[in-house]
Amino acid sequence: MLTSALAEDLHAGGQYTSYQCWAAAYPLHEVRSIALGSHDATTPRLALRWLQERTSHITDQLDAAHAQPGRHWLTDEPEHERALAYLATGTAYQLTLYDENTRYVLVAYPRGAAS
Repeated sequence: MLTSALAEDLHAGGQYTSYQCWAAAYPLHEVRSIALGSHDATTPRLALRWLQERTSHITDQLDAAHAQPGRHWLTDEPEHERALAYLATGTAYQLTLYDENTRYVLVAYPRGAAS
C-alpha cells in the first residue's frame, strides 16, 4: 500500500493534473439521480478532502443507524490512504452509502485516467 507521501510524490510526477469529484443520490424506484454536488480538485488529497466534506454533510442528514458507515469511513485513516493511492495511480475511488429509500454515491477520479 502506498503512503500518502508516496501518493503525493506520484502526483507530483505530473501524471494527473486534475481530479473530478461528484456526489449523487439515487432514490429507490426513481429513474433519475439527484446531483448532490461536484468539484474539480488539483491533487488526490484535495479530492479526498471534498469526499470527506460531502460524506459529512450526507451523514449529518441520515438517521443514526444509516449514518454509522459514513461516520466510520470519515475516521478510517487506512481507507483514506487507500483512496489517495488509487487516485494517485489513476484509479477512481467510490464510496456508497444507503438509507432505506436512497443510495448515495460519492466518486473521485483523475481526469484522463483509463480506469
